[in-house]
Amino acid sequence: MFENLNWWEIGALLLLALLIFGDRLPAVISDGLRMVRNLRTMASNATTDLSRELGTDIQLEDLHPKAFIRKHLLSEEDEQAIRKPLQGVYDNLRADVTGVHDELKDVASAADLRGGGSRSATGTAPTPAPAPRVSYDEAT
Repeated sequence: MFENLNWWEIGALLLLALLIFGDRLPAVISDGLRMVRNLRTMASNATTDLSRELGTDIQLEDLHPKAFIRKHLLSEEDEQAIRKPLQGVYDNLRADVTGVHDELKDVASAADLRGGGSRSATGTAPTPAPAPRVSYDEAT
């Protein structure tokens, strides 16, 4: 939640909260925590009720439409049939992007934009190993 904040910014936020709420800050924090606990309980009760009504085991993560369709509506064969044409498109697009990337690297090395010396374009530069292929399943 606070990945992009450094310690100074978090300290400034805490100081601002202390200035705004003053000696009521502990009460505000406890009210906020109580609200979060109540929301978790409500979500848990809703998934339990939904599970009981549908007659299947549903977790909170299953309520995302994509995960719900995968788990409850599609069989493994249906999912593979849907993925097969998309996998081909994904592979073609990845090959095109890799080709463009390689061409840009060749142009950059020929123009010697990144290097400081006068390296010739015919010099033997080590070629990097190709990146591992990522399947459509891993990308989604």
